[in-house]
Amino acid sequence: MNTAVRQSLCVCLLAGAAATAAPAASGPVAPYETAHWGGPASRVDELVFGRLRELGIEPAHPCSDEVFLRRAFLDVIGILPTVEEARGFLDDGRSDKRTRLIETLLARDEFADYWAMKWADRLRLKAEFPIRLWPKSAQAYHRWIGTCLAENRPYDRMARELLLSSGSGFYVPEANFYRAMQQRDATNIARSVALTFMGVRTDRWPADRLADLAAFFARVSFKGTSEWKEEIVYLDPLQPAPARARLPDGTDVALPPDGDPRAAFVAWLVSARNPWFARNMANRLWCELFGRGIVQEPDDIRPDNPPAHPALLAYLEQELASSGWDMRHVLRLILQSRTYQLSSLPRSRDPRAAAHFAAYPLRRLEAEVLSDALCQVTGIDERYVSPVPEPFTYVPEDMRTVSLADGNSTSAFLELFGRPARDTGLSTERDNQDNAEQRRHLLNSSHVHDKIARSPVLLKLASSAKLPRDAADSVYLALLSRRPTAQELAAVAGYREAAGFRGKDLLVDLAWALINGEEFLYRH
Repeated sequence: MNTAVRQSLCVCLLAGAAATAAPAASGPVAPYETAHWGGPASRVDELVFGRLRELGIEPAHPCSDEVFLRRAFLDVIGILPTVEEARGFLDDGRSDKRTRLIETLLARDEFADYWAMKWADRLRLKAEFPIRLWPKSAQAYHRWIGTCLAENRPYDRMARELLLSSGSGFYVPEANFYRAMQQRDATNIARSVALTFMGVRTDRWPADRLADLAAFFARVSFKGTSEWKEEIVYLDPLQPAPARARLPDGTDVALPPDGDPRAAFVAWLVSARNPWFARNMANRLWCELFGRGIVQEPDDIRPDNPPAHPALLAYLEQELASSGWDMRHVLRLILQSRTYQLSSLPRSRDPRAAAHFAAYPLRRLEAEVLSDALCQVTGIDERYVSPVPEPFTYVPEDMRTVSLADGNSTSAFLELFGRPARDTGLSTERDNQDNAEQRRHLLNSSHVHDKIARSPVLLKLASSAKLPRDAADSVYLALLSRRPTAQELAAVAGYREAAGFRGKDLLVDLAWALINGEEFLYRH
């Protein structure tokens, strides 16, 4: 089909999409008010809406069930709901169905897969240069991260295991924390520890403050073995370490001459008197669900970069610590809040609205999530090649892209859409900005076109649907997690008559048009 004709379908469908972006409302919507929501506000909402009221900023309307369904799936497990899951949720008349969905998603296996990708970015999980974990260690490290998340291992325990680890990178996976750094001297270990567990970039620290932190890691050393590419992390007893060291908050502590200097730092790190540990993780969890931190950037906590909402961040910190460092508990608090369930259409032009979360922020899907979404809706998997044939040259085709352990296992598509290199652990390594080259790829590339044209999913829909409307319903539910509007159905029918298409050819062009719309490409 001529591209210009296809693009006319795109224009018609996008007009219909705009009409469905805002939730239907039978009367005035006042998100400040309890009655509209049918229950008391959470503490998160009291804090957020209270601050918005003080600033005179109107929050967005509540989002529709269709929007919430897609948003929750993408934010919690990194995949789209299936047609069956979408129909089941949208047809469910129970008032607590959103709460039920949140609990279901937090318990699914895909949760650990998706959040392991986020941790792998932070922990610089990469087999080859400039990080030198090597493939066997990278695989072991990734499995350890996934296991921690699947078990809902407390955050303080994860930190202890990582920071106090010693042993082979092959057989003590958490010891790879110290190996996954470009430079492994005590100073650069200290930089990585501060970034990962305190959310602090040490570039602006005075030299003596950084040296004080480095003293806790002065004995960390590395040695090879007779096994190819195996490396041992150990504490070198011959490496001098001071008798006393100073913590980042200025407190002096004694370091036993025959003990592990790291233990004193870790005891302080996970204690209630540490001003960074809980704050860093609470801020990161919020950022993962909203695309921006209460402190923004999420790994740039410092006195001259204060939180936009100090009371909100303090509340989340307290909940994380008092829950036994249960990260899912904090995610649940955020997901169940009215604040998270606001529409992405702002009602205020106040420049402070975004920083105070007056609407859900639009965000492009991450490269890996977008790749998986295209695979899911077309039924055509991707093939990834490992640069070193350990443990395999070709990554199994049924493996989700978000499950790729090695940052080196990539593709032109992932690089185009901003997958991070995992060289530094900085949040800014991932680029989720939209650009013209990405748009051209979705519009014109044989990669995307062939996926759609060869799609067994679309073929099955075309052969099983009794009416064209049934097939269109399924395509919309598969790609956008909603049913088409009357205007969109009319556009599809008009295109069907003008093009003379029937069956799969019609669905191929319909899928192509929807994939090239912002409603598919973005979280909203």
